[in-house]
Amino acid sequence: MNLKGTIHKTLPYLLKPLSWLYGAVTMTRNWLFDKNVLPVEEFDVPVVSVGNLTVGGTGKTPHVEYIAGMLSTSYNIVVLSRGYKRKTRGFIIANSNSTPDSIGDEPLQIYLKLGPRVKVAVCENRRKGIKEILRQFPDTQLILLDDAFQHRYVKPKVNILLMDFARPIYKDALLPLGRLRESAHQISRADMVVVTKCPHGLPPIQYRIVSKYLDLRPYQKLYFSSLSYGDLTPVFPNDHPYSVELELLTRRDAVLLVTGIANPRGFIKHFKSYPFRVKVAHFSDHHDFSREDMDDLIRKFKNLKGERKIIITTEKDAVRMAYNPYFPVALKHSTFYIPVKVKMLDALDDNDFLSDITASANK
Repeated sequence: MNLKGTIHKTLPYLLKPLSWLYGAVTMTRNWLFDKNVLPVEEFDVPVVSVGNLTVGGTGKTPHVEYIAGMLSTSYNIVVLSRGYKRKTRGFIIANSNSTPDSIGDEPLQIYLKLGPRVKVAVCENRRKGIKEILRQFPDTQLILLDDAFQHRYVKPKVNILLMDFARPIYKDALLPLGRLRESAHQISRADMVVVTKCPHGLPPIQYRIVSKYLDLRPYQKLYFSSLSYGDLTPVFPNDHPYSVELELLTRRDAVLLVTGIANPRGFIKHFKSYPFRVKVAHFSDHHDFSREDMDDLIRKFKNLKGERKIIITTEKDAVRMAYNPYFPVALKHSTFYIPVKVKMLDALDDNDFLSDITASANK
């Protein structure tokens, strides 16, 4: 066996003790919250938390957009995020001058998509953030906490947990051996569980299998959702982009897929059914594209073999690219992103899902 194979075989044994230690720390922390040793604050305004047990990749931002967009017709909503990887601190309300550096890429994506129907705020301290929201916007009727399942200092009225269909928590392990932030048993804290990124046409047997393994309690609701992809949209609409439709690209054309998200498999798989040639440039989640990265993209783009060549990226990456000072001018007219939308698999589930949220929030 070569060295690489030996490392791959022995790594789980090396990581398992660290995983046990991590589990002991998170179990103790949750016990302190359960016993009210650590303070938990509840607010008069309904607070809805959306989060996950795993490290990224469950489709959290599209689900936050879906919930906020649908409920904004009936409520004055503020989405509150910590603003991961922003270069500022404190409480900030998103506005037309906001950038990924000032509020983070995901909050900016939500603001660009839903503003001004929904206010978007960032604050690393959720309790302070909620208090500031209520001080500045006393007419707020619902606060949507982004990525807050582990942030137990705030007690939400509704706790929504997301789980990737392809990476179920009951087949995962705690960090660093697996991708779980805390024990899978903590699913009991959720009021609603959404199995995300399900394939379209999911057979009934799969619903039953997932439901059986999750073994939810009677008070918990289970939903299944999928992601649907929209039309190509220029990242730089003012730079005279090509007019391109995916369906019109042929095997003589080539596409460079650029991803900087936690789990790009679904995004990449979406393009497998098309005839054109595909090359992938993958970066880490929330990657801050450097000048060297952009030089590398130019080289990869020039090396594509095709009559027509374009770059396609994700919505989140498009936000960072659009504000990146190093993005090559020569590539702007041929760079696109593809928007995603959440759809509950059962036709009736959209209304049921939102009704369950509002009913629980108003108790």
